[in-house]
Amino acid sequence: MNIYRQLNEMINYIEENLENEIKYEKMAKILGLNGYTMKSIFCVICNMSIAEYVRKRRLSNAGFDLCKDNEKIIDIALKYQYESATAFSRAFEKFHGIKPSKVKNNPEGLKIFTKLIFDENIKEKENVQYSIIERQEMILYGKGMKTNDCEISQDAPRFFAKMQAKYRNKYGRIKYGMVVYEDRFESDKFEYWVLYDKKIDEFEKYVIPKSKWIKFDIFSQDEKEIQEMSHKFYVEILPVLKYNLRNIPELEYYHDNITEFWIPIEN
Repeated sequence: MNIYRQLNEMINYIEENLENEIKYEKMAKILGLNGYTMKSIFCVICNMSIAEYVRKRRLSNAGFDLCKDNEKIIDIALKYQYESATAFSRAFEKFHGIKPSKVKNNPEGLKIFTKLIFDENIKEKENVQYSIIERQEMILYGKGMKTNDCEISQDAPRFFAKMQAKYRNKYGRIKYGMVVYEDRFESDKFEYWVLYDKKIDEFEKYVIPKSKWIKFDIFSQDEKEIQEMSHKFYVEILPVLKYNLRNIPELEYYHDNITEFWIPIEN
């Protein structure tokens, strides 16, 4: 089944339940994936989490309701699944830039966030070669830095280059890169790590559990090419493969001017 048709079904489910509890397991079932994988694919394709999309759609509709109806703010808050008028008012003002109590006098100040619609005619591509590998528990040693979704594309290459220059003569070339998510779907805070596969006392120990991985090769170690290919994999390839992801870090393995990209999957 076309992944974009399935995503439209998922969006329709969200639209039908903006005033009710939205069940993630129901949306995962529509895509035929587990919840973590479903949220990962949505986040990469749409550049926002499902929670953010739902929040914006609810607040957009709430603004319309405040304009046309004489409902109380608390009633609209409860209608869109907020626990209190205070929580709703805070979220509403952050989104629209205006307090809900002021909407009647200034309706033109409201923002509209429209329903997503996916083009079901987009041709799905499978032109990236991949393999399934299994690795036992890995004990790695490295250092990490804090970054975020907006800055990681610049921060990670700079940090890698800095660490490579500082430690290459002492320990050899860096073997692995790793992104650790604080909460992939609710936060934009990440950690980027560079790691060696040998014990280094001045570095932190990081244990990667035994897992199966989707592995594909990028015949380059240029940061732009790595970023482009990893994004291409998530948007074009992973939705077609239908593997369920594991909630452990992804790895990049560097050797012989090749970058192996490892994506953890369930057994």
